[in-house]
Amino acid sequence: MSADCIFCKIVSGAIPSKKIYEDEDVIAFNDIKPAAKVHFLIVPKLHVDSLKECDASHRALLGNMLLLAPKLAAEQGLRGFKTLINTGREGGQEVFHLHIHIIGNP
Repeated sequence: MSADCIFCKIVSGAIPSKKIYEDEDVIAFNDIKPAAKVHFLIVPKLHVDSLKECDASHRALLGNMLLLAPKLAAEQGLRGFKTLINTGREGGQEVFHLHIHIIGNP
C-alpha cells in the first residue's frame, strides 16, 4: 500500500467506488471519467506503480487480471471491448498504480 495512492485508498475502503468485483487479489470498479457506456478498471490490491515495474513474480497476478477482463466485460453487457494499460507518464498513465481499463459499448 502507498499512503498517497488514490487506488490504494479505494482498495482499503478509505475512498468509495462503484465496485463491480472484488477478490483477495484485485478490485474492479467503474471509471469516474468513462470513455464509453461501460468503462471500468481492474486494479491489483498489491501496489505496483506500472506494468514497467512488473517482473516474473507478478505473472500469476497479471494473468488473473487479464482472464478476469472478459468475464467482467460480459457481465457488464459487452460482447466486444478494448483493454488498455497505460504505462508511464509518456504512455498516458495518470494514476501510478497498475490498472487495466476495460472499455466498450453494449
